Amino acid sequence: MTALGRRAGTAAAVLTLTLAATLAGCGSEDEGAAATGGATRPPGAGTSASHPPSAAEPSASSAPPAADDDPSQSPSPSGSAEKRTRGTPKGGVPKPGDVDGKNPDEVAEGTLTAMWTHDTAVDDGPGDAARRTADAGWLTRSYARQLADRRGGPAPGAQWQRWADHRAYTTVALDRTEDAAKPEDTGTVAWRQLTVTATPHGRDGWTREPAPVVAYVHLVRKSAGAEWRVADVTVR
Repeated sequence: MTALGRRAGTAAAVLTLTLAATLAGCGSEDEGAAATGGATRPPGAGTSASHPPSAAEPSASSAPPAADDDPSQSPSPSGSAEKRTRGTPKGGVPKPGDVDGKNPDEVAEGTLTAMWTHDTAVDDGPGDAARRTADAGWLTRSYARQLADRRGGPAPGAQWQRWADHRAYTTVALDRTEDAAKPEDTGTVAWRQLTVTATPHGRDGWTREPAPVVAYVHLVRKSAGAEWRVADVTVR
């Protein structure tokens, strides 16, 4: 396992008890290449001002993908997401068609932006951002299913309610923060490391100082020349 993979796995283990069941999943895939897995933590964990709190149970995984899992295929929208969707978050949410799907940088950045885009005026809770991301087609099918299936979970916490009191939405800023330990890209596997800063803004002028997090994004594709999909997101 690479140094980056070891760090991602360690970070995920520390976060096991702090993530939202509606926000987190674990998964890894390999479509024609040996892909390294990691535990997953989309936004919404902890008690920082920029991420709605909740709890979940991710775990490190290096299992191969299901036989029907193809990174080139987009998942079908979940019934839960269809029922919950009432509008688009303020400022909009990026979609796969907005970026060059053969560029892993653009796919990673689009996915993280979607995962951290919340709007209490249209979302029932922090888990809706993960479901939106899964349904949009940014993710591999197995990872999308894992996020969509975790739709029970606890009710939104006090921080989400505070945001809702101000009808808050988030703006997302990303910075590349990769280090020398990052594995080289192959034709079908890539890793990206970015700092995510999600700032909540109330429609009444209220705001909170954001708490940045570092996200490790694991991307795969079926073959060289195909479009990338995100197989895993790990946060520390």
